[in-house]
Amino acid sequence: MYRGLTGRIASALNANVYVPHYRQAPDFPFPTPVDGGLTAYRALLDKGIDPVTLVRVGDSAGRARGVTLMRKARDAGLPLPAAAVAFSPWADLTHSGVAARAREGLDPLCSLDFLHHLARHFLAGELPTHPDASPVYAELQGLSPTLIQMGENEVMLSGAMILATRLGEDRVRTTLEVWPGMFHVWHLLAGTLPEADQALHNAIGCLKNTLSTQAGTHDASRSISR
Repeated sequence: MYRGLTGRIASALNANVYVPHYRQAPDFPFPTPVDGGLTAYRALLDKGIDPVTLVRVGDSAGRARGVTLMRKARDAGLPLPAAAVAFSPWADLTHSGVAARAREGLDPLCSLDFLHHLARHFLAGELPTHPDASPVYAELQGLSPTLIQMGENEVMLSGAMILATRLGEDRVRTTLEVWPGMFHVWHLLAGTLPEADQALHNAIGCLKNTLSTQAGTHDASRSISR
């Protein structure tokens, strides 16, 4: 399912896309999937890939873990990627926001019962307010510039809006796009749904701008150091 989406990103950025095959719940519950993401990121750095050429893109639970990955990389003293894009992030596993109730029944892919079921399997007894599980409860200072795209009809909308607010309050450059009438990870219908094409176009543009800026700054600093 993700070959189409990641392939479009690779083509648009003229870049390689690395999609790790990480261990998942329920066989491997929290915190194993989170730790696996950090291990995958370390592997890229260990290969000698310059972090100013790296961006992190993810959706749903994977994108929420991407925010956690950046925070854990920050705490470990690792260089962060140049930018991050979040498609429909599942950022608050308490599902306590107004949208969770108001949007119930509007999103064809996610319901509150379904999300509670997934959260129980993922958390395996851990609290949903754990900052590694729900990034809205974490300290987010110093993370990479982040674009969040969310569908208006998603039951996860409140969590994404809170995440954007928390990032902004923690001085992270943040852009939030709420797409009217859209559902969970509508981006997967790129090539079929015009709104998916438009959202992906916006995300690619954001990544190109950030990568270009970072590359210019990096080249200038290298020249100065010489």
